[in-house]
Amino acid sequence: MSCTICYTFQKTMVNYPLLSQSPVFKGLSPDRIEQLLKSIRFQIKKYPKDYLVASMGDPVSQLYIIQKGSVKGEMLDYSGKTLKIEDINAPRPLATAFLFGNNTTFPVTVTTTADTEIMFIPVSDFLSLMQQERQVLVNFLNTISSRTQFLSHKLHFLSFRSIKSKLAHFLLQEAGSWRDAVELRETQQQLADLFGVTRPSLARVIGEMQRDGIIRADRRIIHLVDRDKLNHLLHNE
Repeated sequence: MSCTICYTFQKTMVNYPLLSQSPVFKGLSPDRIEQLLKSIRFQIKKYPKDYLVASMGDPVSQLYIIQKGSVKGEMLDYSGKTLKIEDINAPRPLATAFLFGNNTTFPVTVTTTADTEIMFIPVSDFLSLMQQERQVLVNFLNTISSRTQFLSHKLHFLSFRSIKSKLAHFLLQEAGSWRDAVELRETQQQLADLFGVTRPSLARVIGEMQRDGIIRADRRIIHLVDRDKLNHLLHNE
């Protein structure tokens, strides 16, 4: 499938108000962003849903910012199963932690989950942006730190082998220390993809945990009936 490429002279394709909400341009006005982008090269590509944007191992030679739509990042686990790492929506950037360093390659395969527009800024031009505007530099450093923390959490999550322990960890993290219920933003299929399991397997575990009196499911609300048992699942993995 082909995509439409729009270069810098087609300014109507740039959504400056949305970009001002991106972690990369946080704190900058749409007018300031437009002024900065006039001084560098960039392009915007349009992709249809289910389009392969990048494969794991592809070089990261540009900054990617989603201007419209969303993508998902997936990778193969040790058993060869596809594991969804996360969904990324506009106006977030992609692969910021891999833009610089010794291994500047995509750690996941990136596929669109809706009609999507992505802005591409070459590394050299992004460096120029950071030199021109200190706020962009600060934002980028904050973004890298946040990604490092996310990846650290994800590795910890993947260390749980059973579906029950993964679900227990997910629920306890979502609930925090004070809530006794969690409203699921994800569908059961999306949760199964996040855990790297099939939907029927996840549904079976939810049913078992309800029968054991650990949780109670009420449509999209999961009540944490017994926190001690949930913690026990984590500590006895």
